[in-house]
Amino acid sequence: HVQLVESGGGLVQTGGSLRLSCVASRLTFSSYAMAWFRQAPGKEREFVATVNWSGSSTEYVDSVKGRFTISRDNAKNTVFLQMSSLKPEDTAVYYCAAGPAKSRTDRRYNYWGQGTQVTVSS
Repeated sequence: HVQLVESGGGLVQTGGSLRLSCVASRLTFSSYAMAWFRQAPGKEREFVATVNWSGSSTEYVDSVKGRFTISRDNAKNTVFLQMSSLKPEDTAVYYCAAGPAKSRTDRRYNYWGQGTQVTVSS
């Protein structure tokens, strides 16, 4: 079965950086758009960023524009989320997802990872 495995989360101070990775297996990775979502305690899951199959097109939620960068390496079946200038409000569990096309809607994605915790201390 398809697996998406996230890594790279952790505890960081305000203003710090983290790089999340998500490795896909048993998936024709280069045929799928990839995305990152996040869910903070007591809140609904939120779209963060998405990238098309080739990496040539990306979208971001307004709150992370200019601070986060999504990218992918199809040769390594991996999608990344480079996060900089982190804020306490970025604290959440971050999930990667795979779907047939870029979308800001979680229902459009077929496969999900288990999540990685990102905590930003003030």
